[in-house]
Amino acid sequence: QVQLAESGGGLVQAGGSLRLSCAASGLTFSSYAMAWFRQAPGKEREFVAAISWRLSSTYYADSVKGRFTISRDNAKNTVYLQMNSLKPEDTAVYYCAAAYYGGVLTSRETYAYWGQGTQVTVSS
Repeated sequence: QVQLAESGGGLVQAGGSLRLSCAASGLTFSSYAMAWFRQAPGKEREFVAAISWRLSSTYYADSVKGRFTISRDNAKNTVYLQMNSLKPEDTAVYYCAAAYYGGVLTSRETYAYWGQGTQVTVSS
């Protein structure tokens, strides 16, 4: 049974930083592309960042490029999202997602497995 467990969310002031973690179990982690999506109240879930399974190539939404960094540790079955220079518009529930070997990494439909989410709130 595949499980993805996010942690690291919280309340932070604008300009601050947070590091999200997603621990995966029940899968061969190194064979999965991993991603972070987010969903703000009243909005659709949107792509934030992804990292491929083989070369660890990374992809970012324009809104977070230069501020967020996605990384993975295959030995720990964990993917991270380092978020710097946070803005109030980054406030959302952040979800970790996994896709076997990948596909279109920016698309929600690519990902078969999802975590429960962790709340990130950025105050102005």
